[in-house]
Amino acid sequence: MRTISDLGFAVPDILLPQKGTDLKKWAVIACDQYTSEPDYWENVSGEAGDAPSTLNLVLPEVYLGTDKENEKLGSIANTARRYLDEGILKELGTGFILTDRATELHPSRKGLMAAIDLEGYSFEPGNKNICRATEGTVLSRIPPRVRIRANSPLELPHIMILIDDPDGLTIGKAFEMASEEGLAPVYDTDLMLGSGHIKGTFIPDGSAIAESIINGLSTLKARNEDGLLFLVGDGNHSLASAKAHWENIRSGLSDEEKINHPARYALAEIVNIHDKGLDFEPIHRVVFNINSAEFINKASEYFKDCGMEINSASDDKQSFTVVTEGAEDVKISLANPPHTLAIGSVQMMIDSLKLECDYIHGEDSVRKLASAGNTGILVPGISKDTFFGTVEKEGVFPRKTFSMGEAFEKRFYLEAKKIE
Repeated sequence: MRTISDLGFAVPDILLPQKGTDLKKWAVIACDQYTSEPDYWENVSGEAGDAPSTLNLVLPEVYLGTDKENEKLGSIANTARRYLDEGILKELGTGFILTDRATELHPSRKGLMAAIDLEGYSFEPGNKNICRATEGTVLSRIPPRVRIRANSPLELPHIMILIDDPDGLTIGKAFEMASEEGLAPVYDTDLMLGSGHIKGTFIPDGSAIAESIINGLSTLKARNEDGLLFLVGDGNHSLASAKAHWENIRSGLSDEEKINHPARYALAEIVNIHDKGLDFEPIHRVVFNINSAEFINKASEYFKDCGMEINSASDDKQSFTVVTEGAEDVKISLANPPHTLAIGSVQMMIDSLKLECDYIHGEDSVRKLASAGNTGILVPGISKDTFFGTVEKEGVFPRKTFSMGEAFEKRFYLEAKKIE
């Protein structure tokens, strides 16, 4: 591992399954997906069978609070050590991996496997660290993941880190250079249950491509006076758990040990926010036990000092749409909104008035749920061009603001890194 302290990351020592491993059975989707669909995870178990699989190294959150939680927690560390002892996982060497993910929705989403320095990451709202969370962290979700880290010698990431690189100075340029050199992939596999395909190309530390990646990230950091380089797009709770584990063991280390301890660095996939294979979808709201007329009346009172207008013809104001069954949509516009984002203004009202709401993906679902006595609220999506600037100004987005792609497009566990 080579640390790049001024950029808040390291070139990692990556582990991959030994040659001959069935990677379609090895790789499984992020543990925080399909949390209400145990059948999905039963299908994953059926697909993996008795073959070596990352399913045996993670705790799918569908099992939290069940007997399987304790069963999994008791076996993960032993399985990880067995995979190392038996050579099922082997060291690839110090370097990056360029990833290229394809799904039925997008032919390509390009990424970069690297290690984030947890000393440079914070999920506290308003922090000025080089790596920051995008949404509020639910602390209750951290302990189970910390228990896994505390006992296992390995980490497997589903963390996706965003960079703001409209000119393609880092990942885009690295792919161009790798193509020119004709580098062969170190893995190239379909993913289970219709989740597409992924291939990865190893970039050894010290190579011209690796130095180009580092120089590109250095340029991006220099452009931002705020000091922000990395934002957590997916897997914030996994990164927060890695941070908590690191803080638990840091106090027992010498100053020299703290610098290069493997638990200080969390393996993650870095993706350019401007990648065409990365979609940002808004997460809408449905408010229960209140009809649209009542909601609009409450909004008129709550936003009375915000220049609220109903069905305004102006498009230069912040706006959201109120939906209910059997009535026409109502557009609410705010000339002086309390938050940079429409969803932020809406959520402030919901929280202040203690309204019961749910977080809904897709306009069709909102309209189905906006039935008698309930009100749907449609919010505009987030612009990629203002995404980083919003975090700089607001600290974090309101909870459940956006989703990056569909569930089956989420990151799969494939690579690993030692943490002890």
